[in-house]
Amino acid sequence: MNENALFAPVTDIKGVGTKTAANLGSLGIYSIYDLLFYFPFRYDELQTLPLDQIMDGQKVLLKGIVATEPFLTRFGYKKSRLSFKLRIDHDIVMVNFFNQPWLKNKVEIGKEVAVYGKYNVARQSLSAFKFVAEKENDSGMAPIYPVNKHVKQKKLVGLINFAIDNYLDQVKDIIPAKVREKYRLLTDQEIISKMHHPKNGNEAQLAKRSAIFREFFIFQMQLALLTSQSNEHNTGEAKKYDLKAIAKLTASLPFELSADQKQAVNEIYADLFQKRQMRRLLQGDVGSGKTVVAVYAIFAAITAGYQAALMVPTEILATQHFNKIDQLLRPLGVRVALLTGNTKTLERREIYRELTDGTINVVIGTHALIQKNVIFKNLGLVIIDEQHRFGVGQRQALINKGECPDILAMTATPIPRTLALTVYGEMSVSEIRHLPAGRKPIISSWQTSSQMDSVYRLMREQLAAGFQIYAVTPLISESETLDLKNAEELHQKLSHDFPDQNVVLLHGQMPGPKKDEIMADFAAGEIDILVTTSVIEVGVDVANANMMVIYNADRFGLSQLHQLRGRIGRGQTQSYCVFVADPKTDSGKARMKIIASTNDGFKLAEEDLKMRGEGDLFGKAQSGLPEFRVGNVVNNYQTLVVAQKEAKALVQADPKLTAADHQTLKEILHYKDLEQNRV
Repeated sequence: MNENALFAPVTDIKGVGTKTAANLGSLGIYSIYDLLFYFPFRYDELQTLPLDQIMDGQKVLLKGIVATEPFLTRFGYKKSRLSFKLRIDHDIVMVNFFNQPWLKNKVEIGKEVAVYGKYNVARQSLSAFKFVAEKENDSGMAPIYPVNKHVKQKKLVGLINFAIDNYLDQVKDIIPAKVREKYRLLTDQEIISKMHHPKNGNEAQLAKRSAIFREFFIFQMQLALLTSQSNEHNTGEAKKYDLKAIAKLTASLPFELSADQKQAVNEIYADLFQKRQMRRLLQGDVGSGKTVVAVYAIFAAITAGYQAALMVPTEILATQHFNKIDQLLRPLGVRVALLTGNTKTLERREIYRELTDGTINVVIGTHALIQKNVIFKNLGLVIIDEQHRFGVGQRQALINKGECPDILAMTATPIPRTLALTVYGEMSVSEIRHLPAGRKPIISSWQTSSQMDSVYRLMREQLAAGFQIYAVTPLISESETLDLKNAEELHQKLSHDFPDQNVVLLHGQMPGPKKDEIMADFAAGEIDILVTTSVIEVGVDVANANMMVIYNADRFGLSQLHQLRGRIGRGQTQSYCVFVADPKTDSGKARMKIIASTNDGFKLAEEDLKMRGEGDLFGKAQSGLPEFRVGNVVNNYQTLVVAQKEAKALVQADPKLTAADHQTLKEILHYKDLEQNRV
């Protein structure tokens, strides 16, 4: 592979400037390679049928000869209709294109064309959506790509076709020929051609099968190489922790660990004591007490003479963890530091210095921890919270800051154990399945907007008893202005309906200090109802807030709803969560029934996996699973298992990928690592 050509930035294509490149970047497309492997998520099947067999309103592809000059009518602002007659054998069909005036130049009398649209039998006319290019015309399958507001379908199709026409012959295979033959997989060039331009549905399916294997294989190769590198140096240090000091930690806790927490701590301690690197995944529901288990791991490593690092995906979560961990460990003489993108320069320099000389025992932070200035004296334990939110390369960058440190990954989005083992590679799994003692299960219910009277009744009861309430309105990422409008309207409505209560609005566009001030007031009990769009990111546990009302709950993914609900039920009193939604689809209704019927995150995960099909009900960042473009770890689980087996075998046979026929694979893996480190 001519590396320079395929990995060249999209700006190498004529007509692609920095703005278009930035827009493509929002889809994860940075290079020619990314364009070639950016596959359609579905196809419009362009069926051609004889006119007398077409049903009224059916979508169909018509091929014929242009019989009249195209006629353009303009009406209203930016509105137009382009009309011409199409001769199909002895019949004439009127074709109308709305708001596509530029097509006029493509329509010439006597020229054969293909148009796709909705057929009207009575009028013998076609309301056309698409003027089909020759390339698609042959196949009868029009690819539809995932796009966003920055990149239009038409523009993307043009760029992908350009990349195929000019670069396809430079693509080499990354899957060894033996593996390809064994599973009857297509070559990389065939995958690209047939995914973008299949001749029929069957060909599209075959190409997708190979594309899924290829995607899983790359991911499993990354894991297998990391595991192999770790094993190579995996002499690991046995951590001789101090049990007397740890007994002081236990004595200082205001509660007793649950049986699940004790089990998880024991499993971690057994790993720390071994002369090999710990690689463990701790799964636990929202509010199940994972942080306390992490504190035990951190303290053990510190008493053994090591430093620890905890990396989390967001600043708010980092601050929440810092406050909790500092409160528990500072009395025991542990120096805890917080490092995020917003840490002031002077403070940052001091943290760098104290990490290097060992004064800081544990640092909690975001991606800021993987910067090159962060140098540890003796990093012995790396904890990664919500590890699916970080790329393989990012996780490794932190691990590389120590000499084979022990690794503990944590997730609040439980996934079934079999899936965890395949997705997270060589990790042992610990689970916290039960909530700490004294916590009452949250009573959840799903109400439609017509049942708000009973919701208000419950709200008034709780407020009268002195409790506080969260009112949550969904975040629609495409439109922050719309989010704000929703939240402001809800704030006005609740202020009007609860005139004697202090109703305050908190939203994502407020400056940080203002948000902190509002949350502090809420925690202090000065706010009765907090209307918010961003509670999910607010890490403050307010024990007195024992009710949450989530409006338009069907707009959220299941896991997101579960995470939101986990903000209440933190005290010893009974808590209530009401999901207000009027879902239109069966899956929306099913989702509301499931979330209202169980508080068990593990059960929710299983139910969700059963339901979810190709779509991601969890919401991208919430799924606990790595994101794949073509494959789906649930539906294509067997393929994932096979890809894992083949990747392990290849790495075992050639750990450094030195064989000539592994060179292309090596280049792609290097490129993928660079891609995942784009923060």
